[in-house]
Amino acid sequence: MLGDDRKRRFRLPVLLPYPFAGPFDYLLPADADSCDLGPGDVVLVPLNGRPEIGVVWDGEPDSGLATSRLKPISGRIDTMPVAAPMRRLIDWIAAYTLAPPGIVLAMALRVTRPDAMPRMGWLPADTLPAVRITPGRARVLATLANHRRPISGAQLARLAGVTAGMVRGMADAGFLIPVRLPFATPFRAPDPDHPGPQLSADQAAAAASLCQAVAEKKFSVTLLDGVTGSGKTEVYLEAIAECLRAGRQALVLLPEIALSSQWLDRFEARFGVAPGVWHSDLSSRLRKITWQAVAEGTAHVVVGARSALFLPFPDLGLIVIDEEHETAFKQEEGVVYNARDMAVVRARLESAPAVLVSATPSLETVANVEAGRYARLLLPSRHAGASLPTVSAIDLRQHPPARGKFLSPPLIAAIHDTLERGEQAMLFLNRRGYAPLTLCRGCGHRMECPNCTAWLVEHRARRILQCHHCGHTLPIPETCPSCGAAHSLTPVGPGVERITEEAALLFPTARRLVMASDTVPGPHAAAAAAKSIADREIDIIIGTQIVAKGWHFPHLTLVGVVDADLGLGGGDLRAAERTVQLLHQVAGRAGRAEAPGHVLLQTFSPEHPVMQALVAGDLDTFMAREAALRRPGHWPPFGRLAAVIVSAERPEQAEKLARELGRAAPAGDGMEVLGPAPAPLAILRGRHRHRLLLKTRRDVAVQPILREWISRVKVPHGARVDVDVDPVSFL
Repeated sequence: MLGDDRKRRFRLPVLLPYPFAGPFDYLLPADADSCDLGPGDVVLVPLNGRPEIGVVWDGEPDSGLATSRLKPISGRIDTMPVAAPMRRLIDWIAAYTLAPPGIVLAMALRVTRPDAMPRMGWLPADTLPAVRITPGRARVLATLANHRRPISGAQLARLAGVTAGMVRGMADAGFLIPVRLPFATPFRAPDPDHPGPQLSADQAAAAASLCQAVAEKKFSVTLLDGVTGSGKTEVYLEAIAECLRAGRQALVLLPEIALSSQWLDRFEARFGVAPGVWHSDLSSRLRKITWQAVAEGTAHVVVGARSALFLPFPDLGLIVIDEEHETAFKQEEGVVYNARDMAVVRARLESAPAVLVSATPSLETVANVEAGRYARLLLPSRHAGASLPTVSAIDLRQHPPARGKFLSPPLIAAIHDTLERGEQAMLFLNRRGYAPLTLCRGCGHRMECPNCTAWLVEHRARRILQCHHCGHTLPIPETCPSCGAAHSLTPVGPGVERITEEAALLFPTARRLVMASDTVPGPHAAAAAAKSIADREIDIIIGTQIVAKGWHFPHLTLVGVVDADLGLGGGDLRAAERTVQLLHQVAGRAGRAEAPGHVLLQTFSPEHPVMQALVAGDLDTFMAREAALRRPGHWPPFGRLAAVIVSAERPEQAEKLARELGRAAPAGDGMEVLGPAPAPLAILRGRHRHRLLLKTRRDVAVQPILREWISRVKVPHGARVDVDVDPVSFL
C-alpha cells in the first residue's frame, strides 16, 4: 500500500472519450500493482460520479492543479494498451481536423474496444490457503494438476463436476490465480511463396520496386498508377508477400467494402488463405475475434473500410490504399477526416511504406508526385493482352430517347447486338431509386423532405419516398398533399429502378440485375451478385457507382452511361475531375478479357472537356488542364481550403452566428474568406446551415488561423460550428 504522502506526489494525465480540450489529471491508485501505469494503459476513472474508460496519455500532468482536487484512478482494465504510434495518430488527427482529442480517441476506442479483452483462465495458487479442502475443491485442484495448463472457469467447472460459483469461491479464498488464456486465432497464416499468377514485365518491375520499399522498413509513399485491368492488385499483393516474409502485418483499405468480394478471391488465390476482414457489418463476436488477432499479430493481413485504420497492429509493415481517389475515404460525420491522408500519416508513424493505387489518381496525389514527395509506378497497358475499350459519345440532341424514355436508339441497338453475341451489357446511372423527383401534375407541388433541403426520391419497389440525406421515408401518397388531386403524382427523371423497367420492356428475355447500395447492402450480397454475373446468369447489369470500380467481369463487353452529364452540375470545384474519374472507372469494366469492349456515353454536351478526354482516352491532358485552371487561384491542390459550417435549429440563430463569424473573419497575405452564404443543403436533418470558406496559399497553416478565428465568436446554446479541413463535399 502506498503511503498518503507518496500517493499525492504521483499523478497521470488520462484522456477520456469526450469532447474535452485535453486529458484530465488523476492520482495513481493506492493499489501497488498499479504503480507501473504508463502511457497507453486503458484505465477506469471516476467522472461526475460514474466510472468511465480512459487512456493514460503522454505528456506531463498539470502541476498547477491542486492535488486535493484530483481523484484516484480506479484501476487498470486488462486489455491491450493503446500503442505509442496510435496515440500519436490520435493527437495528429485531432490537431489537423481541430477535433477534440477525446472525440478522436472515442472513434479509435470503437475499434480498439476495451471489452475485447483476452479470456481469463485459472491455475492453482503456489501456496494454498490453510482451510479445509472439500471433495469439490479437491476435484478442481486435481483437474488443474492433470491438465497442467490454465482452464477457463466454465470448462474447469464442467470437468471437475462443480458449479461455476464454487470456482469463483475458490478464487476468492486464494486457491486459484487468474491467468490470461492463449488466444486461438481463426486466421491461418498466408503463404507468401504460394504460387501466384504470372506477372507481365511491367507488373514484375513495379512489384520489385514495391518489395524493395517494404524491405527497407522505412516510410515512403508510392503511387501505383495503372490503366483499368492492368493488374494493379496482383502487383501490390507481391508487396504484401514481401511484408509477410519480413514477419510484419499489412493493411489494405478499400473505399467500398462491397468491393472486397472479388478482392478476397484474388487474395486467396495468391496466398492460399483468406485475410482478416474489417467493416461495420461484422458481428460483435467476429469484431472482437478479429481485433484480438490483429493485436496479437496472428491476423497477418487485414482488408477493411476506413475504420480499419485504427486497428491495433503491433508491427504494421505496409499500408495499401486502393482506389485512392475515392471520396468515400472521407468521413463527413463526427471527426471529419480523410482516411487516405491519415493512412499516409499512420505509415509515417509506423515507419512503413504506403502505396496509393488508382487508375485515375486524384489531382492532390499527382501534385505530390510532381513535387517529389511521392514516387510513381506506371502500368500503361492491360494485362494478358486485353485491349482498352473504345469510347464514343452519343449526342442526345441528335439521338434523343423516345418520349418518356431514357435510352437512346444507338445505345438500344448496341445492347441488342451485344446480347445477340452472347455477351453482357451494363447500364450505369449514378442515381438510386426510381426517380429523383415526384411532383403533382395538377398544381406542381414537389415532394420534399421536411428535414432537409432535398427532394424525396421514389423507390417504387418498396413503394416509398425517401430522403437520401437524413433517411426520412413515407409511403407514396394516393393524393397530392397540396391540392388533394388523386393519382396526380408523377415521377420526374430516372433512377436505376426506372432504367431497369425500361430495359425490361426493350429486352424482355434478358436477365437483369440491379447493383446499388440499397440492393447490394454488404459484402455477402456483393459476392452473390458477382458470382451470378461471372457464371453468366445475368445479361444486363444496371448499377450506380458501386459497379464502377474493382470488378472483373470477363464477359462484359458493353457499358452504356445513361446520363454522363450528371456529375458536372453544381458549384463543386472538383466536379469535372470526379466525373472523369467515375466514368473512366465504369468504362474500365468493359472488355477485360479476349472480346473487345465498347463504351457509349449519353450526353447533351459531347464537346465538354470531360467527354473529349474520355473519348480520346487522354486523362493526362485533362488533368494537366485542371491543374492549370486551379493553380493561379491557389485552389487545391495548389492551395488550402477549410470549410466552416454553422448550423442551428432556428434559421435566425444560424444566420446571426454566420454573420458574426463573417465579421470576425481573418485577413492577411495569402488568405481569403468566402461567405457566409446559405449552404446548398440549407437545411439538413432539421438544422439550418450556412457556410464560410477559408482559402489560403499552400504554405499557410490553416489550423492556427481557424482556432483563433472561431475563438473570437461566442457560439450560443443550440448552435454549432463545424470545421472541415480539406473538404471534398461542398453541400
